[in-house]
Amino acid sequence: MEKYIAFIFCFIITVGYSQINHPKASPFSRIEQEVGLSKITIKYSRPAVSGRKIFGDQSNGQESLVPYGRIWRVGANESTKITVDSDIEVMGNILPKGAYALYAFPQLDSWEVVFHKNTSHWGDGRNAYDSNEDVFRVTVVPEKTTSFQENFLITFDGIDYNSANMVWLWEHTKITIPITVDTDALMQEEIAMQLKENPTAQTYYEAARYFQEQEKEYPRALEYLSKAIELGGDTYYFHRVKSLVEAALGDYKAAIGSAKKSLKLANAEDKDEFVRLNQKNINAWKELID
Repeated sequence: MEKYIAFIFCFIITVGYSQINHPKASPFSRIEQEVGLSKITIKYSRPAVSGRKIFGDQSNGQESLVPYGRIWRVGANESTKITVDSDIEVMGNILPKGAYALYAFPQLDSWEVVFHKNTSHWGDGRNAYDSNEDVFRVTVVPEKTTSFQENFLITFDGIDYNSANMVWLWEHTKITIPITVDTDALMQEEIAMQLKENPTAQTYYEAARYFQEQEKEYPRALEYLSKAIELGGDTYYFHRVKSLVEAALGDYKAAIGSAKKSLKLANAEDKDEFVRLNQKNINAWKELID
């Protein structure tokens, strides 16, 4: 009897560990996108068209894979997950830092895109899905594309410091979901933290460059650049940004002086691009003084 039980036990273990790892028809994919200081991560599976009709109602005897009005998991296999490491805004709605499931209710002229709290459902959660667990829904208008997308694709485009478009593409359908982030608030926190701990010349320079690129807080940027030069010495990029800040403040004489220092230092390091950029600025600022 004991030998029989041992045999059965070994058989179960063998079967349990002898499953074949086979390729998936809808392979898993993961995309990470930085937007400013925020990171958005999406995990999903990518089904293929494979000659099927994807979105719509039944026509010509061919049923759609994703019928209008029915919940869709935004991909295949388990539900698609979106994770944000800071609060973001989606079409006027705040999505707090965390992980969520993405769903959609496609229609001919508009789609409802759902950001959902419950990430435990397999697939579309059709039988267990509860709209009370939605964080919010947004309505988007689908676009018809001339290009053909075989495998469902989620990507990001139109990215800058403060915004990006999350784009879904499949067959001839394109969905665009605008996202914004409060990069300035995060950057102000980052600057305050770094300057409080043990700031270096580079710390002051990077803070100043951020203000210069964002065209804001020029007096503060100039203060930080002076500190960077004090701690780190003369570099072509310190003086380059300093000249741009001085010009923004209307002090063209000082801007020309800083640009000349940057040009000389850049020339010594064979940084031809910065030699030309500084010379172009010097010529332009001279005209504003004359």
